[in-house]
Order: sequence, then C-alpha cells, then structure tokens
Amino acid sequence: MLQNMRSASQHWLGKIILTVVFTFLIAGVAIFGVEEFFRAGSSNTVATVGKAQISAEAVRSAYQNQLQRYQSQTRRTLTPDQARALGIDRQVLAQLVSEASLDQQTAALGLSIPDAAVLRAIQEEKSFQGADGKFEPALFYQTLQRAGINEATFVREQRAVAARLQLAEAVAADLHVPEALREAVHRYATERRSVALMMLPPSVAGEIPAPSEEAVKAYYEENKFAFRAPEARAVTLLVLDPQALAKPEAVTPEEITARYEKDKARYGTPERRTIQQIVFPDAAAADAARKAIEAGEKPFEAVAAETGADAKNLSLGTLSKAELFDPAVADAAFALPLNGVSQPVKGRFGTVLLRVTAIQPETVKPLAEVSADIAKAIALERATSGIDTAHDAIEEQRANTKPLADIAKERDLPLRTIPALTAQGLDPAGNAVEGIPDRDTTLTALFRAEMGGDNEPLRTKNGGYIWYDIANIDRAHDKPLADVRDEVVTRWRAAETQSRLLAKAKELSARIDKGEAVETVAAEAGLNVQTLSDLARNQTQGDLSADVVNRVFATAVDKSASAEAGESRALFKVTAATMPAFVPGSPEDETIIKRFQPTIADDVLGQYIGDVQASVGVNVNQAAFRRAIGGGEY
Repeated sequence: MLQNMRSASQHWLGKIILTVVFTFLIAGVAIFGVEEFFRAGSSNTVATVGKAQISAEAVRSAYQNQLQRYQSQTRRTLTPDQARALGIDRQVLAQLVSEASLDQQTAALGLSIPDAAVLRAIQEEKSFQGADGKFEPALFYQTLQRAGINEATFVREQRAVAARLQLAEAVAADLHVPEALREAVHRYATERRSVALMMLPPSVAGEIPAPSEEAVKAYYEENKFAFRAPEARAVTLLVLDPQALAKPEAVTPEEITARYEKDKARYGTPERRTIQQIVFPDAAAADAARKAIEAGEKPFEAVAAETGADAKNLSLGTLSKAELFDPAVADAAFALPLNGVSQPVKGRFGTVLLRVTAIQPETVKPLAEVSADIAKAIALERATSGIDTAHDAIEEQRANTKPLADIAKERDLPLRTIPALTAQGLDPAGNAVEGIPDRDTTLTALFRAEMGGDNEPLRTKNGGYIWYDIANIDRAHDKPLADVRDEVVTRWRAAETQSRLLAKAKELSARIDKGEAVETVAAEAGLNVQTLSDLARNQTQGDLSADVVNRVFATAVDKSASAEAGESRALFKVTAATMPAFVPGSPEDETIIKRFQPTIADDVLGQYIGDVQASVGVNVNQAAFRRAIGGGEY
C-alpha cells in the first residue's frame, strides 16, 4: 500500500488519494480524539493542535469544499441538518486535525521535502510523460488545468503530502501478513463444492385449503408489521423557479444584438493551432538551434531528433490559447505565423522553440442562429437576479400569515397540492409522485416539519426556492383486517406452503442422512435429481441463488440440508468439497498479501495517529466550530 501511496503522492491526484487514506481510514480515530478534547477557546480559532491553530476560515473553506464535492457526486442538495447527520462537519475537522498533528510530527522529526525532490517527482510521474518516457511540460500543465489546480498549489500540497508519507512509511512500511491469515483466506476463496440437488415445487405441498377465520386473524396479529400503512402527509408546495419565471419574449432585439456583440466569442469556436515544441537545456542552445533552422541548415524535425525527442511526440496537439497552461508558451505560439519558428521561450519547465504547423481560424455563428438562445440566457439571468427580491417579498407575506395559495395566485406562481405523500415519495397506491423538485431534500424537509409550523424555504439546486405547508398528517398505523384481508390470505397461503415444503424437506433430508441414496429418495417423492459442481461462495449457479449456495457451504460434506428458493425449496446433499493446496509465495498468495497489507497498515497508521494527537494535544472550541460551519447545537 505504501508503494501505491508513494506513487499517488507524486501526481496530481496525490492530494485526493492521501485525503482518502487520512480521512476515511483514520478519521474514526481522529473524530474520537477530537470529541474527547472539546474545550472552550478563542472565538476565531476552532481548534488548537499542539502549537498550531486551525482558524474558522480554514474550517469553513474545507467544509464548503467537501460539501460541494459530496453534492456534486450524489447530485443532491444537502440541508445543514443532513450534512451534519452524515458527519461531514466532523469528518472535515478530523482531517484538518490529523493533518496539523502529522505536520507537527514531521517538523519535529526534521522531515522535509526540498524543491529539487518535488520537481524530480513531478518529472518522473508517468502521467506527465510521453510515449518515450520523458517528461512533457505541456502534458503536465494540461493535466493540472483539467484538474483545476494551479502549479503553486500543486507543489505546496505535494511537499506536505510527501512529508506525511515519509512518516507513514516509517510507521507501517513492509508489514507482514501472517501465513495463518493468508491460508484461511485461500481456503475461503478457492473452496469449491458439489451437490446432489432436488427442487421441491409448491405442488409438493399439496392443495392448501382456505384458512379459517381464526387462522386469518392469528396470522394478521402475528404479522401486523407487514400490513402497516406508512405515515402519509397532505402537502402544499409553492415553487419559485428561475426557469419558470424567465420570459424570453420580453427581451428586445436590441438587447439580443448587444449581448451577441459583447460575447461573440461564446457563439463559436476559438482559434486553434497545431503546435510543435522542442525543449532545450538553456536559452543559448535554443537560440543556436533556431538560427540553424532559419538558415536552412537543419529542419525543425532534425533539431528535435538531436535533442532526443521522438518526431511523433513533437506536437503539443491542436489547442486554443486558453488550453495552453503556460502563458509564455501560449503568447508566443499564438503570435507566430503559419510554419513560423519562435524565438527561445522561457517556459516553466525549460526553454523551448515553438512552431505552428496548422491554424484553424476562429468561427462565429450568425446572430439569427443564436438569437433565441441569447434571449433565453438574458431572461434567465434577469429571473435569477430577481429571485432574492421575490424571496424576500414572499417571506414578508408569509410573516403576515398569508396562505401559500393566495401568494401563488397573486404572483402567478405554480402551486402544487399533494393530498397524500409518503416519506418515499409514493401515493397511497404505491406509485411514485412526480414533479417534486429536488426530491430527496424536499421529502426530508416535508417529513421533518409539523402542521402549522413556520417552515424555512428550501433552496433548490438551480437557485430557486420552495415554500411548503403541511395540511394534514396521517400517522403510520396498522391497517384494519377488513382492508387487507385478501393480502393476509395470500400471505398465509404462501407461508403455509413454505411450512409444508420445509416439513417435507426435513423428512427427505433425514432419510438421506441415514444413508439412503439421494436418487432413491427423489424417485419415491417424484422429484428429479440434479448434480451441480464447482459451486463457489456468494455466486449463483443455475436455479440456486447466492443465499442457497452459501447455505451449501454452511453444510458439512455428506450431509443434507434445505433452503428456501423463491416459491420452491431446494433440498441438497453436499457430495464433495475441494480446494487447491495453499502454496506460500505463489502468485495467488502474493495477491492475498497485497490485498490485506493495506488493511493491516491502516490499522497501524490509525493507532499511530491517535497516539500523535494525544501527545501533541488537541483542543476544540465547540462554539467556534459550530459558527464556522453554520450549524446548530450539538
């Protein structure tokens, strides 16, 4: 794992990967430690870790970044209560505390990463190398640009992460995975079983007579939970949506033309150039090469070959100016004529000569083709800018106890009335209720509110608002037997069938375990026997689900057992169990070692970080923490 961590820390994903390690694997320890050390303190300092202070701004920034990442990944908006319930606030604080304590430990131990080492790590990273295995500055800058990371931030993070990694390696490098554990894993993963199988269909249970009234009542009483009606609410939603408020028809032709002229570049494609680049050790070598090219002594490709560059890797690609990360290279490349060779350009990772071999001119769509889109964009901007004003006006009306229906009618806004809605967004018939904006967030809020409550409006993903009232609450309750009688009878029949199949399977299983042949028992019962082999844990085979297969592995060899298989029941005898011999040092054993080393290393690292935090001391100002993330009382 540490080798993987070392690799991860040397490219642009390093921070992300190390965050995973130091958050998800260690945060549990960190959070526990933080909880134990809550104290009062400075209002501007959320936490003190040894001599280091974690400011409210640092917590707020990290919290917002983590919240945005989570919402982007899950495509849902979280309320503060939901974020806190998920532990995002504590996770962020735990991460910051862990990083601060480790940074102090690395400093105390004198662990530091010089600039030369960071630069060497960047140049040796495979992600930044071309097909020839050499570092390509253009690829480096393009990768950082796509990741949204600037060079200074990247280098700073790499230095800090690498120092922490040194410490982690010292603590948990080359940990041994015990042979007993490896052998047990080998047995579990490679064991295969064979069975003689017979399926008992529902027909084996015979005709199930209609249940007596007493049987129906008894089954209903014993299984009331299965016939319970979930809580349902009657709700009213007033939606203030920028898309719905936008009025493109109100945008004048003059406004459309002015926007088109101002942002003409948005309505086409920018100029793109195919750029070649040769990297030189210094400006003198680059200038000498340029003079040789201009004098016709050597072609551009020959000069490149002399530097060791592969001809097919000369091109940076066909790029717009904005796609070139290095400003000096971008300015020089887009100032050149077609097939022109630049003066030596001092780039961030060396001096280069540039040549432009193709130019794709800028293209712009005509106004008539984009006028409708421009009108929509302007109308949406106006609607969005007026959202907060409309929000304040509606809030004032709400404060004056004006009903949502009257507000909607007065402002010509959509009002949605739902007579019955469950927490899962279903109607009483079990069908999904459509048209609920920001569904997960809205449903959570609707079932947290009370009737007559003064509910805060919800902010939608597209910048709008949702006001809601609870008109009625039908609490969860047991449905009367009269309302669910048919369902009760159906379930009773299914249960009775399974009970009879189980009894029959036990009878046949007892005969098999006493030594009767499976084929004889099956023939007398009018059943067919199947032979299945190579059964593997947690995998289906034929008519057998993974649950039935796992029941096979829980049964001793030469013994029989049964398991429910849909409406039928599977009766089987385990006829064989095989597994390849465990060979220490084999490729399979190495795979097991690689799989379990991270777990062992994570445990050790978690314990170490917990000890580090205890030794440096962690104090957290709970009130400042709550203010920093905008939360309520804990």
